Amino acid sequence: MRDTLKPLLLAAAIVLGLAVKHPGAQAGEMQTAIVAGGCFWCVEADFERVAGVEEVVSGYTGGTVANPTYRQVTAGGTGHYEAVRIVYDPQVIGYEQILSLFFRSVDPTDAGGQFCDRGESYRTAVFVSDPAERRIAEAAKAEAQAALGQAVVTPILEAAPFYPAEEYHQDYYRKRDIVITRYGPKSKAEAYKLYREGCGRDARVRALWGDAAPFAGS
Repeated sequence: MRDTLKPLLLAAAIVLGLAVKHPGAQAGEMQTAIVAGGCFWCVEADFERVAGVEEVVSGYTGGTVANPTYRQVTAGGTGHYEAVRIVYDPQVIGYEQILSLFFRSVDPTDAGGQFCDRGESYRTAVFVSDPAERRIAEAAKAEAQAALGQAVVTPILEAAPFYPAEEYHQDYYRKRDIVITRYGPKSKAEAYKLYREGCGRDARVRALWGDAAPFAGS
């Protein structure tokens, strides 16, 4: 049974932030978390709303090709994940809370991609840079698995070079320039909303996490 306090704690992380510090963090020193949660437009849009998050950059990591393009990554074979680099203030929100929000914003039971996006580049993962991050990530994964009562397949991987995606993809969810979609010409912001709804991301996250889903449907 899910702890009824969890939705409140997760909401507090978004609205107010939490003051749990990353091990070794110094006052005024920003920290970085790298996660892969399917479409990076969506993960970027979610985490840019979190108190204490200073910047979210969409990109690619975990593969074997240097400076890959979006076309290369989504075609498969590079080993890269669509990922985001989250820069956050550990005096406001801790690494534990970043990962708790992350697991509850994806389907960590799906090893083949996320929602309507299938294939290796859309798998979930957490990338850690040191033993302290690994311990926190493994604990967050175990906690998510216990909360769901299902196997969580999201791997905890060693950090690899992170390559920022093309400018076209950065802050896609808020841009006003026009792109051609199956619904006709739309701003990127409009296209993003149509994509997110059509892909079923929020519906699936709500079905898994219920009231503990911090971003679904908002």
